Amino acid sequence: MRIYTRFFISLLSLAGPPAAAHHNSDPWSLNLYFENDLFAESDQNYTNGIRASWVSPDLSSYETDPRIPKWLRQVNDKLHFFHDLRDRKKLSRNLVFSAGQLIYTPADIEARELVKDERPYAGFLYTGIEYHTRSRDQLDTVGVTFGIVGPGAYAREAQDFIHDLRGFDKFQGWDNQLRNEPALQISYEHKHRLFDKPLGRGLAHDLIGHSGINLGNVAAYLNVGVEYRIGWRLPDDFGTSAVRPGGDNSAPGRIDPRLSSSGFSGLHGFISLDTRIVGRDIFLDGNTFKNSHSVDKEVLVADISTGVSFTAGHWKVSYARVFRTREFKKQPHSHNYGSLSVSYSW
Repeated sequence: MRIYTRFFISLLSLAGPPAAAHHNSDPWSLNLYFENDLFAESDQNYTNGIRASWVSPDLSSYETDPRIPKWLRQVNDKLHFFHDLRDRKKLSRNLVFSAGQLIYTPADIEARELVKDERPYAGFLYTGIEYHTRSRDQLDTVGVTFGIVGPGAYAREAQDFIHDLRGFDKFQGWDNQLRNEPALQISYEHKHRLFDKPLGRGLAHDLIGHSGINLGNVAAYLNVGVEYRIGWRLPDDFGTSAVRPGGDNSAPGRIDPRLSSSGFSGLHGFISLDTRIVGRDIFLDGNTFKNSHSVDKEVLVADISTGVSFTAGHWKVSYARVFRTREFKKQPHSHNYGSLSVSYSW
């Protein structure tokens, strides 16, 4: 923790005061994400996810600075392999600090006993650090996440607080949730703007592909997907952000309309697909080192998202409806939820 804190303080000293140390072409960003199935009028499966992340300005000028940990500088040297050699001097590099919580519940709200054919109760509380290397058309993200699964994630308390606040009935089976387990996750994701074409009168469309890998005791999977966007003055970023590892992609590039406009500056619609080959999912497979409730998971899972996003001044706001295929064998139907993200850059 001392190393992490010292590194954070060093980063602040490198970047300097937000208001004076950089220009609009080199922004800081704060991102907030909220995902919940109440948007779809249900309360089960993946029922809530929140995440806050902070993206630093470009740190390229500090690439060899000894205050940046050696291991991180070595990782940076390896994150060039997808980029054209001619573009490497134009790369920008950012650090992302994040924290969040995920909550999972079965469908049966009343049962106090263990329901064997339904997914386990589970919560995940985490914090993480990611490193971005980006060019105009490509973004590489490598990240490490630390956290806890189980009662120490305070998922029950968080859900009960919201249900009390809104007058909803409480889930009765939280005594059956997964047991406490420390979590360590390592992730990598590559995004590539496959095309970006103007349509006239400020309209444009683009297609952004992504692929990645996530390893750890919480989840192990390979993922691949794509997002299509069409609208007026598309933002210079890599699509609609998600709560998943590697999902922080809304920080603006240097030609983004958010950095040169004080009013309404863009509007677009999008549709995206993310497909995962799942080797492990603690929220279905149960605890790694202790006996716990589990269900037989599906190996192939897909999310299809449709939504709208707008930019105004330094803000970007996106809302998506996410449709997820069945995640375990006896799940009676697919699941869907709403995903809201708000990003502010300055």
